[in-house]
Amino acid sequence: MNIANRSAETPGAPAATPDRNTGPTAELVRLAQAGDVAAFERLVALQYSFIFKTAYRWLGHRSDAEDVTQTVCMRLANGLKSFDWRASFTSWLYRITLNAVHDVQRSNQRRQRLESEMSFEINDASPPTQEDQLALNALWQVVRELPDKQRDAVLLVYGEHMSHAEAAKIMGCKDVTVAWHIHNARKALKDRL
Repeated sequence: MNIANRSAETPGAPAATPDRNTGPTAELVRLAQAGDVAAFERLVALQYSFIFKTAYRWLGHRSDAEDVTQTVCMRLANGLKSFDWRASFTSWLYRITLNAVHDVQRSNQRRQRLESEMSFEINDASPPTQEDQLALNALWQVVRELPDKQRDAVLLVYGEHMSHAEAAKIMGCKDVTVAWHIHNARKALKDRL
């Protein structure tokens, strides 16, 4: 027996919970699914804080949490019609938010690993020494001499601090293709340096 469906008369049973798909949020979801733009805007405004707080709790960085929040809002716009009411809207939204958080975490881990492997992580906390700056300038010069696709991938991901997905959109290719170009660039840089 589902715990939420137990009768309040059952000794020791929790109080019955209200239907999870009723109320103002559910009504906004239904209207937005039907194409009501104003209802969608109200739904996003109502859920924005929930999405941001969830992302911030997981990531601990305001800028990453803001990126996740924007991503979730876009996914919500594109995927709201697929919400099928089998779960509560909040549970569904939480799952979308966690998926976006995990995407950022994976991207950050890949970026950190690749930066470490390429040995040119820039420390924004303290300005580089003149020697470090010269080495960095020399490295970027070699990067600019790479084949176009490799150069673009490295400059977008490391120079502009974009995710592979963002770089892929700009380059008109897939995330894995960006990763492949970076892999090849890393091999070429090892040979040249």
